[in-house]
Amino acid sequence: MRPETEVSYHSEERGIRTMRALVYEKYGLTDVLRIEEVDVPAPKDHEVLIEVHASSVNSWDWDLLRGKPYLTRLGALRKPRYSILGADVAGRVVAVGAAVERFRPGDEVFGDISGSGWGGFAEYVSVREKALTPKPAGLSFEQAAAIPQAAVLALQGLRDKGKLRKGHRVLINGAGGGVGTFAIQYAKLLGAEVTGVDSAGKLEMLLSIGADRVLDYTKDDFTAIGLQYDLILDVVGNRSVFAIKRALKSGGTYVMVGGSLHRILQAMLVSPLTAWLEKKKMTLLLHKPNHDDQLVWKAFVEAGQIVPVIDRQYPLSDAAQAIRYLGEGRAKGKIVVYMKS
Repeated sequence: MRPETEVSYHSEERGIRTMRALVYEKYGLTDVLRIEEVDVPAPKDHEVLIEVHASSVNSWDWDLLRGKPYLTRLGALRKPRYSILGADVAGRVVAVGAAVERFRPGDEVFGDISGSGWGGFAEYVSVREKALTPKPAGLSFEQAAAIPQAAVLALQGLRDKGKLRKGHRVLINGAGGGVGTFAIQYAKLLGAEVTGVDSAGKLEMLLSIGADRVLDYTKDDFTAIGLQYDLILDVVGNRSVFAIKRALKSGGTYVMVGGSLHRILQAMLVSPLTAWLEKKKMTLLLHKPNHDDQLVWKAFVEAGQIVPVIDRQYPLSDAAQAIRYLGEGRAKGKIVVYMKS
């Protein structure tokens, strides 16, 4: 622990007591969101207060806003548990709690704060030290904010659940979003052959970041064209798991990242029998923020091996519009919200 004299505390002597934030008090669509002046949070002993420069939108923000699927309402049936959404942040440390050891005021950081109470769509947020990683050198705050949740999901899905290896034939369903664009680049970096599935408007972008083949899901059903894959990473969950099996090689792995409760339960019921009879593994990836995995991506982007794909950037005043755009399913890569005009 640092001596008490080294602890910087963001309080009234700094002249900043309130901040702008995108808040909501009930489930619904983006019309329930509004920009308000709220109190700047005070960091607890193990927390770091960040001046947020940029945040990015994830599908989890869209789900929590609507309260759908209903699994998102666990422990918060009637009203949202968090009043400010936003899990991915990048910014500068302005204060640290008494027990913080890794950061000092002035440090540039990024991270997934979904395990620290959310709150990224605001000018300041106080989060646990362990959620944060030094910002990659050479990247803007906007680029850094695009990385944490989507990139870590891609890594955990391919590396941990999928056991990705060189030469694997990989299919990514819903490849044009945040998780998919990181997954394509990571799979190619490891020497896999990658097919990306998404809407027609995203296919050129998928090829530009390394996909070997692309399919328009409105025209081609990847489960019915006779090709099989060693690994399928499914970000959208728009095909039956019974159909998915047809596209999976014996000994292959299907990793579900997104999907309805019905499909999750379906996969859980089918998985044991499929593994026994067909030697095909079907598994669900649960989101686990991880500092060590953020360090992996930090190294990739600093080496220029992987680049965050950003579709659009919105000021905080238009953050509701940013979330609406994601909900429409048209985003190519990530959508970023920046705090400074």
